[in-house]
Parts: sequence; structure tokens; C-alpha cells
Amino acid sequence: MHSSRHVFGAERPGLKGRIGNPELATQDAIHPVVITHPDSGKPALYVNPGFTLRFDGWTAEESRPLLRYLYQHAARPEFTCRLRWRNGSLAFWDNRSTWHYALNDYQGQRRLMHRITIEGGPLH
Repeated sequence: MHSSRHVFGAERPGLKGRIGNPELATQDAIHPVVITHPDSGKPALYVNPGFTLRFDGWTAEESRPLLRYLYQHAARPEFTCRLRWRNGSLAFWDNRSTWHYALNDYQGQRRLMHRITIEGGPLH
């Protein structure tokens, strides 16, 4: 079970602008924990600590230990990439098989980000 309500929606009162969109943060979804990437055919974990709430048919408490294990597995060093930004750097990632985690390691620097979403097909 995934949801954006606790991040962008009514559960975060006082948010304004593009982030404070409770009327749009209603896209709760149930989908497989492991998907087959539609382009590579490889299996990929499709859970993340920011939006995955629980497993369908399980409570949040029942889900927590297994989700914690999956998150720790996905964050192992051999599965990570650390980009060292320079002027003109550009990064793309595929959310169907990659987590994005922005470290705030640019104190005093301006971070300019443009986000786009490319429409795709259903994930299985």
C-alpha cells in the first residue's frame, strides 16, 4: 500500500504551493512489492520508505519488520551510486528501479532542480 497523503496531502496542514496539494494527494495504490522492469525484464523492488505504508492485508505493525529488511537490502553500498555534482551536471534516474535520496551536502549553495515525469505503462 503506497500513499502520498502523509507527504503532500491533508495530513500535512500548512503546506503551501506545489507541495501543499491535499486535493491531489489522493493516489493511494496497491501494487506488487517486486515488479518486472518493463524495459530490462529484471526484477526490481518497488517499495520505498517515503511512500510505502504497509503490505496489503497486513497492518502497519506487521509490515514494519519486513519493510525495514527490504529497505536495508536496497540501500546496501553495492546497489548505490553517489553523484559528485559539478557545474553543468545532469542526472536522470528511473523511478521504476531506483531510489533518489538527496543528501543536503551543499550548504550555502543553490540547488536547482527540474522534475519531469514520463508517462509509462502499468507495472507488473
